[in-house]
Amino acid sequence: MNNGPLRGVRILDLTSVLMGPYATQILGDYGADVIKIEPPGGDNVRNIGPSRHPNMAGVFLHANRNKRSVVLDLKRPAGREALLKLAANADVLIYNVRPQAMARLGLGYEDVRAANPRIVYVGVYGYGQRGPYAARPAYDDLIQGAVGIPTLSTLAGADVPRYAPNAMADRIVGISAVGAVTSALFHRERTGEGQSIEVPMFETMAQFVLGDHMYGHTFDPPAGPAGYARLLNVFRRPYQTLDGHLCVMVYNDKQWRTFFELIGKPEVMDADPRFNSIAARTENIRELYRMLAGIIATRTTAEWQEVLEAADIPVMPMHTIESLMDDPHLRAVGFLETVEHPSEGPMRSMAVPSNWSVTQPGIARHAPRLGQHSAEVLREAGYSDAQIDALSAQGATFLGN
Repeated sequence: MNNGPLRGVRILDLTSVLMGPYATQILGDYGADVIKIEPPGGDNVRNIGPSRHPNMAGVFLHANRNKRSVVLDLKRPAGREALLKLAANADVLIYNVRPQAMARLGLGYEDVRAANPRIVYVGVYGYGQRGPYAARPAYDDLIQGAVGIPTLSTLAGADVPRYAPNAMADRIVGISAVGAVTSALFHRERTGEGQSIEVPMFETMAQFVLGDHMYGHTFDPPAGPAGYARLLNVFRRPYQTLDGHLCVMVYNDKQWRTFFELIGKPEVMDADPRFNSIAARTENIRELYRMLAGIIATRTTAEWQEVLEAADIPVMPMHTIESLMDDPHLRAVGFLETVEHPSEGPMRSMAVPSNWSVTQPGIARHAPRLGQHSAEVLREAGYSDAQIDALSAQGATFLGN
């Protein structure tokens, strides 16, 4: 049993790949009953990367726990009818195809609202529907490029434009969708009103990027250049030591004063006007970080970590993916544990990262096999076993194995 804060909320999850499934997994972790509606072939991400069995790859396992899998062919009238029956008793329907595709299926907001006027109907897709990009397809790489992330990488010193090596847009927009769903549910609790919501990737990520980098162009006319100089500094990177790399963040006046004292140059903060305030340091950040890089290179990683931690100057090791999974802090808080998946055997599972004093979210279900819960959920919607068998024979559902 998951006693999280959304216990009792039922969510129809028509999403696939990563952005939507990541959002609905968080909602499932928070206690919602998430019913993952999959086409007969299943979510494409089921087969991306290593797996022990077909349809159960690692990326899928980490984005689809706390869900029940129901296969419905929504292009068949019987599949669409089943979806609307499920919607009649759901609190939320969330999807991440283009709205035009939902309309073609007869599952636009007005169609679903007719089955359940209180439904919270959430579209998580590429572009807001009031602009010229409305009908365009969108993927993480396209959105990263559209909001300038590869350009930022070259301004910060990359040899060629590069995407961030994470599905960053998918995950950031997925988290934004969680906020939209929970806020709409709160509104409905107070008013009884359902509503339709769009969470567009492009606009969400434009806000994410411009919040840092609109910078001087915040003002009209501009009061300075676009681009936050500290973030775009070519020397803002893990610093090379005598035997490795270290992540160091000397930021405020107190930390810089302490750092210059540590290296035997206490006079710098008062004597050099380039570095004696945060405004001055920001203006001269390239030279400051270049100097810091040269200083860090004179000692070993362990030596710097010891002295900086003792001086309360922020410092962290530079992990690899493998060493991150063995981090002592993550071990101490139980972030990673080995669990026994019913079909996939032993696997590493990540804990819910937040801690709650009363309604602690948790993990009640492992990621489901394709169609594992089709019969169970259809029975809950009022279908008899004979009707479920008929849906299966028509190809409108798949009952798993």
